[in-house]
Amino acid sequence: MAEGARVVIHGLERELGEQVVAELGPGKAALLIMDLTDPGAPARLVETAINAFGRIDAVVNNAALVATGNIQTTDGAYFRKMMEINLIAPYLLMQAALPELRKSRGCVLNIGSVNAHSGEPNLMPYSVSKGALMTLTRNLGDTLHREDGVRVNQINPGWVLTENEAARKREHGLAEDWYKDVPRVYAPAGRILWPEEIAAAAIYWLADESGPISGQVVDLEQHPFIGRNPPKDATTVPAPAK
Repeated sequence: MAEGARVVIHGLERELGEQVVAELGPGKAALLIMDLTDPGAPARLVETAINAFGRIDAVVNNAALVATGNIQTTDGAYFRKMMEINLIAPYLLMQAALPELRKSRGCVLNIGSVNAHSGEPNLMPYSVSKGALMTLTRNLGDTLHREDGVRVNQINPGWVLTENEAARKREHGLAEDWYKDVPRVYAPAGRILWPEEIAAAAIYWLADESGPISGQVVDLEQHPFIGRNPPKDATTVPAPAK
């Protein structure tokens, strides 16, 4: 909101959605409570934005199912559900919004994960869905930019201190301030990323300042995920969930 944006807030929890809309202030936000996998959801989101603001300049695909699973625990139904939410729903929203994005020469920002490169052992279906989203970003980032003037990019956040991450760590028995002393093998800076830092990166890719760049996937983490040489004591420290 500090950048002057007007947004459609979407989710499944009406009370939380209404709270966000109230915090943003009159005329700054519209609310749609609807399951993103509902066949009518993409069209309703576009309709809500047009009715409220008259145009669409950007789409941010941030909704996702983040859940554990491996080859022993992931059946076909669960895998399909993961792909439906994390890959197909973003694709259908881009498809529904394309006529309006074409008019505004707008952009799409997909929110991925560093797990897209391979993923933690117990995040197999989630990681696969984010890897597929990465390929979709590169494909449409080329096609839509050339044919429609619409940019498509993706950011892959690493370990971020979200509300859900803080809650998970408390459930694991860690102290309330666990994030103040993170092993440097996972956080060279001695801390993990703040949500505000991810938001700042998102604003850049949605703004004119990012120029004509399209079809790019940017990892937002403190260290390289490919070809990294971790310290020798890395195996003695439990891995974070991302």
